[in-house]
Amino acid sequence: MDRSLLKIGLPLTELNQVLPQLRWQAARLGTIGKTGLGLLVVAAIFFMAAVLPQDTTLQTLKKQAEKLQAQSQQNQNKAAIGKEISGDQALQIFYDFFPRIDSSPFWIRELLDIARKRGVEINSSEYRLVLEKDSRLARYEMILPVKGQYAQIRAFMADALQAVPAMAIAGIAIRRENVASTQLEVRLEINLYLNQ
Repeated sequence: MDRSLLKIGLPLTELNQVLPQLRWQAARLGTIGKTGLGLLVVAAIFFMAAVLPQDTTLQTLKKQAEKLQAQSQQNQNKAAIGKEISGDQALQIFYDFFPRIDSSPFWIRELLDIARKRGVEINSSEYRLVLEKDSRLARYEMILPVKGQYAQIRAFMADALQAVPAMAIAGIAIRRENVASTQLEVRLEINLYLNQ
C-alpha cells in the first residue's frame, strides 16, 4: 500500500468520527443557538477581514502624525528663534491679511459664483459699508436672501468662508414653507472686513 494513501486515509477516518458528534451538537443548539453561532462566525470573519487591516493602517497614520507634529514643532522653534517681530510689525502683518476696500466688487462676484456653482438662488441683496472711527478696517455688511436645499446652502456657506477668508457670517435665519418642503429660505447676514 502506498504511504501517501495512508496519510490521506488517517485524517478522513478522524473526520468521519468527528462529523457525527458535530451534527449532534448542532442539533442540540436549536434555531436560536445556530443563529447565534452563525452571527459569532460572521463577526469573527468581519473582525479579521475589516477591523484588523484598518488597525495597522491606523497605527501607521499615528506614527506619521507624530512625526509631522515633531517636525512642525521644530520648525516653529526655529522660526521663533530666527525672527522676532515688534508689535507694530505684527499689527501691520495682521492688517495686510485683509483685502483692500476697493476689492469689494471682486468678493461679491466671488460669492455669486459660489452660489451659482452650488445651485443656490440669491434674490435681491442689501449692501452697506460701515466705516468706524479710529479703525483701519471697514465692515461691508451684506444681507443675502438665499433659497435652496439644506445641503446646497450649507455647502455654499462652507465654500464662501473658505474662498473669502476675511468674511464672517454674523447672523442666519432659516425659514421653510411647510414640513414637507425641501426648499429653505435663508437670510444670511455676512460681514466682509476690508483694509482701508
